[in-house]
Amino acid sequence: MASIDLGKGMPATDLHDDTPIAGSFGGEDVILVRHGGKICAFAGKCTHQGAPLETGMVIDGTVRCPWHHARFSLEDGEAVSAPAFAPLDKFTVVEEGGVLTVTGKEARTHTTPSAPSIGKVVIVGGGAAGHACADMLARSGVGGDVTILSDDADAPYDRTAVSKDYLAGDAERDETALPEPGLGRGPAPQVMTRVAVASIDVEGRAVITADEARVPYDVLVLATGATPIALDTVSSAQNVFVLRTLADADALRAAAKDAQRAIVLGASFIGLEAAASLTQAGLAVAVIARDSVPLAKVAGPEVGKFVQGLHEDKGVTFHLDSELAQFDGRIATLDDGTTIEGDLLVVGIGVEPRIDLAKAAGLTIADKDAGGGVAVDAQLQTSTAGIYAIGDLASYPDSRLGHPIRVEHWVHAQRQGQWLARSLLGVVSGGYGDTPFFWTGQYDASLHYVGHVAKPDDRRIEGDVAEGDFAVFLKEDGKEQAVMTCGDHDKIALEKEAAWDAA
Repeated sequence: MASIDLGKGMPATDLHDDTPIAGSFGGEDVILVRHGGKICAFAGKCTHQGAPLETGMVIDGTVRCPWHHARFSLEDGEAVSAPAFAPLDKFTVVEEGGVLTVTGKEARTHTTPSAPSIGKVVIVGGGAAGHACADMLARSGVGGDVTILSDDADAPYDRTAVSKDYLAGDAERDETALPEPGLGRGPAPQVMTRVAVASIDVEGRAVITADEARVPYDVLVLATGATPIALDTVSSAQNVFVLRTLADADALRAAAKDAQRAIVLGASFIGLEAAASLTQAGLAVAVIARDSVPLAKVAGPEVGKFVQGLHEDKGVTFHLDSELAQFDGRIATLDDGTTIEGDLLVVGIGVEPRIDLAKAAGLTIADKDAGGGVAVDAQLQTSTAGIYAIGDLASYPDSRLGHPIRVEHWVHAQRQGQWLARSLLGVVSGGYGDTPFFWTGQYDASLHYVGHVAKPDDRRIEGDVAEGDFAVFLKEDGKEQAVMTCGDHDKIALEKEAAWDAA
């Protein structure tokens, strides 16, 4: 179907409330939206990864991306919720004689916002949560008072690309970079890489770096994330890799160039994404896992068998219900004596929160049944006033579930950072309540998960899992608290996210 040339106009009666219509203007994709009696026009592709916004949803004054659930304000096109940061271009639209016509693109002018000072903000960690917090503070005009201290060698980057596009060779290294915090509006935060924080002087309100530099703060935000779980049995072996940082992906990509066979230990999302990327890069891949079915502990065996089938169709072999007894750099030996040849081994058996810094500072650490990590209250503040924790590190009270949880999702970490920035500025009140969300790409299939449950035992399935078009509704204590979707059922995930956020 040919795109509507909105420069030539379209009947106003064809545009219905809260239902985007796709068109073009001057060769650019544009969407028209009628919302709250107002008609607006914006660029038609999400600024995160180019998703077509006409297939998204209009909810609560925003248009929401169908792929990764970024949200854009229908007032001005601002990206108000991650994973998108750049705004949508806005177009002028007029209605005359029953015809809607786009007449041009509006010049985007940005004046530096004026927000009350909250003092010096130091953010420890440059991952999803730390970057998003700094970006929102900078977009609000206080970026000059913000410092990110990151022990990573690279400036903030999109870690979701590390195990997907970059590892598979579908993206260049510089394409993984996240936008400069603040998007160039007003003073930018200072981003310091290769800086490890050794300790926190709680009484003196300063962090001490590994080289004994003292960095004072008024507000301290801990966003140290998580680190891959190590495996003692392969600690001294060659050709063993983990996959967390961009440098990890660099090393694995370099090794994969001269490799023919890869072994992945662990059938978690990160392990399976690594298996898919290495397969797409041309390697023969074997997966070893303790589980009987991959991902069964997340969404049930039906989805697990579907994902396993996607991999097997691409030639991946699975060794399930198995333990790795030894890897000598070339041969993996399982607990039943089976041997598997591999030029490299990727260990993807999970991560654990980086709590050492917080623990040494005397902050309260959450119990294991609350996910571990650093305990925070509804405002994401730790047990010490003026110190906050966000992202993979934070165990926070989930108001829907009625108990604390710790979530290891990229977008969720970004949204916690954004919410904390707004809270510090006094823009929002109450407690943090965004519904967790993540997606995973497994070859041509994309799975969306909204909400959180500890176990998928109580579940209901709509659609056809084997065909990759389904929704799995998951309950905790008899109440629906999560859903995983794929295919044409993906809009259910958007609807549930909006409903649960509003609850």
